[in-house]
Amino acid sequence: MKTKFSTYKLAKGVSLLFFIILTSSLIGCAEQLDKTKTLKNTSTEEVKDVFESKIDLKGKKIGYCSPTLNAPYYQALWQSIKSTTEKNGMEFISADGQNDINKQIAAVEDLITKGVDALLLNPKDPDALVGVTQMAKAAGIPVFIIDSSINPTADFVTTIQSNNLANGELAGEWLAKKFGSKPMNIALLSGNAGNPVGRTRKQGLLQGITEEQLRAQGKITLNVKTQAYTEWSYAGGLQAMEDILVAHPDINVVITESDVCVLGAIKAIAQAGKTDDILIVAGADGQKEAIKYIMETDFYGCTAMNSPVQIGKNAVQYAIEYMNGKRDFNKKSYTAPLLITKENAAEYYNPNAIF
Repeated sequence: MKTKFSTYKLAKGVSLLFFIILTSSLIGCAEQLDKTKTLKNTSTEEVKDVFESKIDLKGKKIGYCSPTLNAPYYQALWQSIKSTTEKNGMEFISADGQNDINKQIAAVEDLITKGVDALLLNPKDPDALVGVTQMAKAAGIPVFIIDSSINPTADFVTTIQSNNLANGELAGEWLAKKFGSKPMNIALLSGNAGNPVGRTRKQGLLQGITEEQLRAQGKITLNVKTQAYTEWSYAGGLQAMEDILVAHPDINVVITESDVCVLGAIKAIAQAGKTDDILIVAGADGQKEAIKYIMETDFYGCTAMNSPVQIGKNAVQYAIEYMNGKRDFNKKSYTAPLLITKENAAEYYNPNAIF
C-alpha cells in the first residue's frame, strides 16, 4: 500500500508537521494491513520460532524421542524440533524408537544418561513409557509429551498436541451439513485399536455429525456400517478399503482419524470406480497430499490441521519457558483447531513441505 502526495503543495510550519504525522500514520496503517494479510495467509511453518529467555540457552540440550521416523509426519515433527532448538542456540539430541516399544524405552534411557535439560517424548504406547518419565524426573529432567498421549500417572509437565476433539467436531459438522437429510452409509478408517489420540478424533467426528443433525433436523441418523484399522499406513488403508468395498458396496462416506489412513484407500476407491460415489472426511492431519486432493477433486471433502511444525515449535517454546522458571503449565496444551476445505486449502498447501 503506497501513499502519494504529489498533487499537494505543503505549507511550512504547521502544514509540514501535519504532513509528517499524516504520512507516518498512513505508513503505519499500511504496515498493519500488510501484517494482517500476512498472518491470515501464513502457514504454520512461518510462525515465530525464536523465543525470549532470561537465561543463557547456550549449552542447553533438548532431547527428543520419536516412536519412529518411518513416516512423513514424524520426519516433519523431528525437523521442526531440531530447527527450533538450534535457532534458539541449544543442542539437539534425538533418538528413534524404530516402531518398537522396547527400543523406544532404551532410547529414552539413553537420552536421560546423556543429561538433556528437557526431554520431549512422543510415546508409542501410553502405558509403557510411564517408567522412563519417572526416571527422568529422578534425574531432574522435565518431560514434555508431544503429539500423542501418556498415562496420567506419568511424571510430565504438559501434553502438546492438536485439539483432536475440536478438529474432529469441525469435520463431522461439515459432513452433516454437506449431506443434510440424505442418508449416509459410513465406513470408519481408524489407526490402531486402543490409541488414545485416534479415539479422541473419532469421538470428535461422531459428535460433530450428531450435534449438527440434532440442530438441523432434531434427530440423529448415524449409520456407521463398519470400522477397520489401518495401522496409520498407506498400505493398511488400501487393504482395509478393498475389504470394505467388497463387504459393504453401499458405502457412500468414509470418515477417518488421519489423512494417512485414507490416502491408500483412495487407490481402492478409484480402482472400484467409486470416486463419484464416496465422500472422504478426515479428522486430522492436513497432510499435503490430502490438501492437494481437496483442492483438485470433489471426493476428498475436508481435513483438519494437525501441524507437526507448530507442535514442534510449541514443544521447544514450553521447554524454554520451563528452563526460565515457569511451572504453571496446563496438563494439556493445544494448537488452534482448523478445518481445511476447498475454500481455504490453497492457503495451507505447501508442495515442498515434508508432510
